[in-house]
Amino acid sequence: MKKVIFPVLSVVILCSFIKNQSSTLQGVWEYRGGLINGKTDSMSTAYKLQRTYDKAHYQALVIEKGAKPFIYEKGDYTLNANTCFEKQTYCSQPSKLLGKTVKYAYTVSNDTLKLLATLPNGNKIEDHWVKVQ
Repeated sequence: MKKVIFPVLSVVILCSFIKNQSSTLQGVWEYRGGLINGKTDSMSTAYKLQRTYDKAHYQALVIEKGAKPFIYEKGDYTLNANTCFEKQTYCSQPSKLLGKTVKYAYTVSNDTLKLLATLPNGNKIEDHWVKVQ
């Protein structure tokens, strides 16, 4: 009996450490920096960047102290296993990503979302977002 219980218990314990990816990213996420082509991209101290995700859409905001939040980007997204597909449908500035789908590898660990991609312009990015709501 011990020969059966130990392997089963080991698998159960190991599986408890594996977090399944969510089927949505619902919530409010705040940018905490990342990497662009291997170089550190720090978050600004002058403003905050936030993304709000619902079941299938996102909107990205710039939030400056004393100013109304400004929507700088909107889009649609879908998740498939560890891949997030985002399609930008609005951008406040000229964008080469408008209407294009970008494929991100993503992970969610505790309250941190990491998005990794090679953008169409060749830049390799790793964005870190922390869930604030």
